[in-house]
Amino acid sequence: MKKVVVGIVGNGNISPIYLKNLTTVFNNIVYVKGVCDLIPERSAKASKDWDVPVIYETMYDMFADSEIEIVLNLTTPKQHYGVAIEALKAGKNTHSEKPMSVSLADAKEIFDMGKEKGLLVGVAPDTFMGGGIQTCRKLLDDGYIGNPIGAAAYMTCRGHESWHPDPEFYYEQGGGPMLDMGPYYITALLNLLGPAKRLTGTSHRMFDTRRITSQPKYGKVIPVEVDTHVNGIIEFENGAVASIIMSFDMWKSEHPFIEIYGSEGTMQVPDPNGFDGPVRVQRKNGDFYEMPLTHTYTENSRGIAVADMAMALRTGRPVRAGAELAYHALEIMLGFEQSSRSGMHYLLKSTCSRPEPMPANVIIGEPD
Repeated sequence: MKKVVVGIVGNGNISPIYLKNLTTVFNNIVYVKGVCDLIPERSAKASKDWDVPVIYETMYDMFADSEIEIVLNLTTPKQHYGVAIEALKAGKNTHSEKPMSVSLADAKEIFDMGKEKGLLVGVAPDTFMGGGIQTCRKLLDDGYIGNPIGAAAYMTCRGHESWHPDPEFYYEQGGGPMLDMGPYYITALLNLLGPAKRLTGTSHRMFDTRRITSQPKYGKVIPVEVDTHVNGIIEFENGAVASIIMSFDMWKSEHPFIEIYGSEGTMQVPDPNGFDGPVRVQRKNGDFYEMPLTHTYTENSRGIAVADMAMALRTGRPVRAGAELAYHALEIMLGFEQSSRSGMHYLLKSTCSRPEPMPANVIIGEPD
């Protein structure tokens, strides 16, 4: 298979793991030709560290390169729409970091333009393609805990200002725990349980300002523009009902990341922000026990969805981390705030198909 040529826009905090994997793990499928960043020093470092031959002065220079087939958009959430829509206008397939956009209307424009132009649109996360959650998917599909009747998901922490070098955007419009960490949890639930039909949410913010205690911005006080504690209930089309808490306001919790409740038992799903296990199950009145993982990609494999898109581009099969899945996840995440503000249930307008499961024990470096 001829390698698919990739260009990367945005060389910030998340880019090194993508560059590592795309240039050393999935390099038999993709070829990273160039990078671009608003801060030239970042793209220069990325080019040097990972032997990427081209540094584009602007993203439009990248889009004008006829060899680039996929634009990987690793900018901050508020920039996802602008980069993706311009890449699509230029005829490039796109894969963006999560979320698809901070606005449902903008996300729909991306979705519609991709369909109109016959271009592939992908969105992170791709952690659901890892060995941990794929093992859970197989157990569910095989009926190991019976029919799913419910779920619970928890992401609780005190925020990012104590460790992240640039934490401001987590508290700006488009940030907050739901749009930051929610994509991992919501996408995992959609992969396991299928599409949702209705939700209810309530949300608030504990603090109006936050003080950065990480370097290099130690002591800077930043405003909080978004709700930082979200409680929600999601009703799925298959009849299962999930409870979810996403919070930047809590010090500690011992809740599991995700639990799935079935008619024959319970399954504890590993951290959806990672690729590995453990996967723990109990059946009927028995105790929990750990299951062996049935799938590969248990290391940090960010970028596997780009390789998956490259395979789809060459073979014509659907992408797993595609626009339909990402748009439905975004509507769910934004729907919690709408429900909280209105005091009413939110009926989802979009839907999605469950992504195709990953094959078991594939060779590392190949999605399937």
